[in-house]
Amino acid sequence: PTAMARGQMAAQRRALRKRLIDYALGLPEAYIDHPWGEDVAKVGKKVFVFFGTGQGDFGMGVKLPDSAPLALAQQGVRPSGYGLGDSGWVNVNFSEATLPYEMLRDWITESYRAVAPKKLSMTLEG
Repeated sequence: PTAMARGQMAAQRRALRKRLIDYALGLPEAYIDHPWGEDVAKVGKKVFVFFGTGQGDFGMGVKLPDSAPLALAQQGVRPSGYGLGDSGWVNVNFSEATLPYEMLRDWITESYRAVAPKKLSMTLEG
């Protein structure tokens, strides 16, 4: 791709990242934190989405107890490192994956449900 096309793709990835962070922070009692210089969405004291630093090849990491096999079949999705992949965490690389916003949003919701206290996840519809 040309430099202009690369710039447009990078802008689209940044916009997608912002949209997903905004969605995650709209979930009950969710808030942003910055451990390790990364943006993460937490509920209680638990991370439910890793958004990375927003520099370079960024994406998100989510816990998918139900959808991990489906997610891992998608281009640009890999098991998370540090042993997290063994418990259903996956990383989505936004520069490799061309997944629809709705799918990524649903994965954030699934991850939230997996780590949020039951009383909070019960407040979500669906």
